Amino acid sequence: MRGLRHKLSLALHRQLLLRLPEPDTGNMEPTIFRFVLRYSRSEQIKLLLMTLAAFPLLYFSLDLPKTIINEAINGDVFPREFLGQSFEQISYLATLCASFLLLVLVNGAFKYVVNVYRGVVGERMLRRLRFQLFERVLRFPPSQFRKLSQGEIVAMVISETEMVGGYIGDSIALPAFQGGTLITILIFMFIQDPVLGFAAIALYPLQGWLIPKFQRKLNLLKKERVFAVRKLSERIGEVVNSVGEIHAHDTSQFELSDYSQRVGEVFVIRLQIYKQKFFIKFLNNFIAQITPFFFYSIGGYLVIEDSLSFGALVAVLAAYKDLSSPWKELLNYYQVKEDARIKYGLLLETFAPPGLLDTRILSEDVDASPELKGAMVATNVDLSDSDGDAVFADGLNFNIDLPRSVAVLGPEGSGKHRLASVLGGLLRPRKGSVAIAGVDLAWAPQAITGRRIAYVGQQTLLRSETLRDNLYYGLKHRPIRAAEYSSEAEIIRQGEMREALLSGNSTYDINADWIDYDSAGVDGPQELTQRAIDALQVVDMAKDIHDLGLQGRVNTHLRPELAAGVLAARNELHVRLNAPEFSQLVEAFDLEQYNTNMSVAENLLFGAPLDSRFEVDQLPHNEDVLAVLREFELETDFVEIGRQVANLMVELFADVEPGSPLFEQFSFISADDLPVFRSVLSRVEAKYSDEITAQDRQMLLTLPFKLVVSRHRLGLIDDAIRMRVVQARAALLTRFGGENGQIEAFDSRHINSAVSIQDNILFGRLAFGRARSGVQVGGLLREVIEKLGLRQALMEAGLDFHVGIGGSRLSAAQRQKLAIARAVLKRPDILLLDEATASLDESTQQIIMDNLLAEFSGRSVFWLLHREGFASRFSHVLVLADGKAALSSSFADIGGEEELKRHLASVAQS
Repeated sequence: MRGLRHKLSLALHRQLLLRLPEPDTGNMEPTIFRFVLRYSRSEQIKLLLMTLAAFPLLYFSLDLPKTIINEAINGDVFPREFLGQSFEQISYLATLCASFLLLVLVNGAFKYVVNVYRGVVGERMLRRLRFQLFERVLRFPPSQFRKLSQGEIVAMVISETEMVGGYIGDSIALPAFQGGTLITILIFMFIQDPVLGFAAIALYPLQGWLIPKFQRKLNLLKKERVFAVRKLSERIGEVVNSVGEIHAHDTSQFELSDYSQRVGEVFVIRLQIYKQKFFIKFLNNFIAQITPFFFYSIGGYLVIEDSLSFGALVAVLAAYKDLSSPWKELLNYYQVKEDARIKYGLLLETFAPPGLLDTRILSEDVDASPELKGAMVATNVDLSDSDGDAVFADGLNFNIDLPRSVAVLGPEGSGKHRLASVLGGLLRPRKGSVAIAGVDLAWAPQAITGRRIAYVGQQTLLRSETLRDNLYYGLKHRPIRAAEYSSEAEIIRQGEMREALLSGNSTYDINADWIDYDSAGVDGPQELTQRAIDALQVVDMAKDIHDLGLQGRVNTHLRPELAAGVLAARNELHVRLNAPEFSQLVEAFDLEQYNTNMSVAENLLFGAPLDSRFEVDQLPHNEDVLAVLREFELETDFVEIGRQVANLMVELFADVEPGSPLFEQFSFISADDLPVFRSVLSRVEAKYSDEITAQDRQMLLTLPFKLVVSRHRLGLIDDAIRMRVVQARAALLTRFGGENGQIEAFDSRHINSAVSIQDNILFGRLAFGRARSGVQVGGLLREVIEKLGLRQALMEAGLDFHVGIGGSRLSAAQRQKLAIARAVLKRPDILLLDEATASLDESTQQIIMDNLLAEFSGRSVFWLLHREGFASRFSHVLVLADGKAALSSSFADIGGEEELKRHLASVAQS
C-alpha cells in the first residue's frame, strides 16, 4: 500500500512538468563556464539571437543623425523621396526625427527585454547553484563539519553565490551585446572615415595588455578577501553560540579586541582592492579621453580640407560617445568574470571534500520495506578517524543475531562513538563493512538507514517549530498526499513548480502531507497524535507536555471542545476557591472592580493587548490611552504619583551599588535610569505644574503603571483613583476592545485566546503575601483537570508548544527526551542511543531505559552506556577497546556484573 501511494505521489508531482531537466550526476562542473553551458545553453542561445537582432537597428540609429544633418537640415534638393513618399524639407525633417525617436524606442525595448531575460536566467542559475550546494551540505562527511563552521557555510551558500548568479545571466549575452554594439559602432565609424575608425581603436591594444596585468593582482586580493570574510563569519558564529561563556568569564573585551583585529584585516584587504580597482578605472578613463583628442584634431583637419563632411564628423563624435559605454561594460565584465571564476573555484574546492556521500544514498526510488533483522556482521571495520585523531591498528569484527538488545561499553577513545555513527549510517568506515542481512550500512541509501534505524546522540538541536513538528520530523520522507488548492492557488502552484524545474530544484510540494502514517503504525492524524503522546510517555515526558499545554493558548475556532473544557474548569476551580479555607488565595477578575493584585496597567487594560501600542511599556507613549486618562482626570494624578515614586526610589537606592539584586527585587527604576529620574525630579519642583515638559511627563508616567496595590502598599492608589481607573477601563474597552481587535478583554463567559490556558482557568491573580498560595492553587488546578478529564486535551495542546530556536525554550533534558521520543515514534527496526541519556539523573535514566526496552521488545536496541551497572538489562554486551571487540557475548554467558567489571577493568588497564 505504501509503495503504491509513493508511486502515485511521484506521478502527481510530475504531471505538470514542461520539460525534464538534464540529469544531474551529483558532480559540480569544474568551471563556471561549463556550469553555464550545461544548464543554460538554450537560454543563452535565445539571448544571443535577441542580441543579434538589435544590431541592424542600432546601426540605423547611428546613421540617421548624419542623414538628418546632411540631407534634411543642410540639403537643398526638395521634395525628397523617403519610404515611397515625397516630402518637403520641414516634413522630411520631422519624419526623420520621428524615425530616429522610433529607433531609440525600439532599441530601448530590445535592451529592456534582453536585460529582464538575462536577470531571469541569472536568478534561475543562482537558485540552481544554491540548491546544488545545499544538497552537497547534506552529503558532507562528518569530518567536513569539523573543518567548516555554520557561519562559513551560510556565508558561502548565500553571500558568495550572489555575485556568481549575477554573472551567469550576463556570461554570454552581455559580452555578445556590448561587443556587438562596439563592433557595430566601429563599422559605422570606418564607413564614415577609415582614419577616424583607426583612431577610435588605436589604444585598445594598450588597454588589452595593461588591464589583465593589474587584474591578476586584483584577483589574488579578492581571493584573500573571501577567505578573510569566511573566517570572520566563523568567528561571529562561535561568539553567538558561546555568548553565555563570554558573560560567565568576563571575556567581552577580549572578544571585541579579537573581532576588531579580524575586521581590521578585512579592511586592509578591501582598501588594497579599492586602490587596485580604482587605479584600473583611472587608467581606463585616462586612455578613453585620449581618443577624443584624435577625433577633434584629425576630424577637424579633414572637415577643413573637405575630406569629411561636417555631418559625418558629428555622427562619428556621437557614435564615439556611444562607443565608450560598451567598452567600459566589457572591461567591467572582464573584472566580474574573473571575480565569479575565483568564487566558483573556491566553492568547488569547499563543496567537493573527500568522502562526499554518493547521490544514490539520497535517492528517492528505493524500496525501504526490507526489515533489518538477521545477522549483523562487522568485518575488519577500521574505526580510525579520517582526520588522524584516532588510529587503530586492527579492524573490528563481531557477529550478533538481531533482533536483540545490545549494551555497548568501552573507554573513551575505544572507537565506540564512531561505531555508533557507522551503525547509524552517519559515516563510512575507512575500510571494512557492517552488514545486516546482507545490507551494507555504509552504502545503504538513507531511505533504508533513515527509516529502519533511529540514531540519537548526546547533542540534540531541534527545529524552530512546534513540539509536534519536531516529533513528526522523522516521518517526513516523501510527499504522501497531495495538497488541495483552489483554482487560483493551483495556477500559482503550477508556476512555482515550473520555475523549480527550470532551476533544477525539487518539485515536491512542501504543502503536501509528508507524514508517513504507515511508518508510525497509524491510519491518520488523530491516531498519530495519540501515538506521539504515547512516545512521550515512554521517555517520561508526560508531565512536561501537560505543563507546556497549560502554558499554551486556545484557538476557539480550531479547538472548540478544549475551549468548552477550559471554561468548565474555570467554573469548577472558582467553586472550590469559594470555600473558606481557599477564599483568600485568588482575587478573581471582575469587570466592575479594581483588582488589587494586578498592576495599574493591567487593571486599566483588563485584558491582553493584541496591538504592540497597548503593551505596558508603551502605554505612556500611547496617545489614545493618554486621551482616556485625561478624560477621567487621571493623567495629572498619575504624573504626581510617578513623582512621588521616583522621589522615594531615588532616596532609598541612592547608596545602593548598581549591580545589587535589590534593584531587581524592590525598585521600579533600574540602576541605569536612576540618574535620569534624579534629573527629572530636579526639574519638577512643584507638586504638579503645566510647565513640566512632555518628555519628563512621559518618564514619570512609566512608574504608576507598575504599581500593585496589595504588593507595594505605598498608599498612592486610593479608592477614588481605583474607581476612575475602572471607569477609564470601560471606555478603553469600548473603543479598542471587542471587534476593534486591539485589546482582548477578560470575560467570565468566554475564553481569552491571547493568554495561556492556565491563566484562562485561574481567571484571576494569586494574592500577594499568602504563604504557599501557589502550591495550594496548583493542587486545586490539577484536581479540577483530572476530574473533568482535560489531561489528554492539555497534552495535545502541549504538542503545539513552540520550542524556540534550536529548542531553546526547552531544557536540555527535555530536548534529549524529545529526540528519543522522535526516534520511538517512527518505529525503527534498530534504536541506536549514543549515550543519549547521560545528561539525565539516574532514576530518570532507569525509567526511560526500562520503558524503551519494553517498547522495543522484538526489535533491536544498541545502547552506548556510560555506566556498566545498566548492562544487566540487556541481552548482549559488546565491549570495545582500541577499535576492536574485546568482548561480544550474551550477558548471561559473562557471569554477572562483577565479571563484566573485571573485563572492563582489564580493558582500561591495557
